Amino acid sequence: MVANLGNEEPPTVKKGTRGLRRRRRRESALVWWGGFAMLLLAAWWFRSWRLALIVLLVWCLYQFLLVPTVCRVMTRQGFSCPQPARGRLFACGAAHQAVKNDAVWRLAGLKNPFRKRPDPDAERETGVLVVSSEVRGRLAQADRGLIILAALGTAVTIVGMVYGF
Repeated sequence: MVANLGNEEPPTVKKGTRGLRRRRRRESALVWWGGFAMLLLAAWWFRSWRLALIVLLVWCLYQFLLVPTVCRVMTRQGFSCPQPARGRLFACGAAHQAVKNDAVWRLAGLKNPFRKRPDPDAERETGVLVVSSEVRGRLAQADRGLIILAALGTAVTIVGMVYGF
């Protein structure tokens, strides 16, 4: 083994990084907000409450399914997952998605009826502080608030559609 005397330049490409794919760059949230503003302006211009309801419904869909965000499920060691996710209801992978599903059901005040089996690692002795799935599955305050607002907006849209008939 040869000691590094500081004369050599570091390699420009790390070993093992070849062949990795770059993630596609996400669209800016400003594009979405510009679209919402244009649709709201059109609803105001045409004095159409129906168009305003459609804008509200599209915003709710955006918050539930399309907003570019991060996973935010806490790992077993207590750190928040920084992996990208699409939509406030979704996580980065299957294991984190199960935890997030449980958290969304708990937000509604119910237990997840579709949970097939308990967490196998819940009672395991590891000698390391492990954060329980209830704590790991807590939604971030911003996510919780926007999910509730989007659910209320969806309910208002449905009531408005029924009223419009």
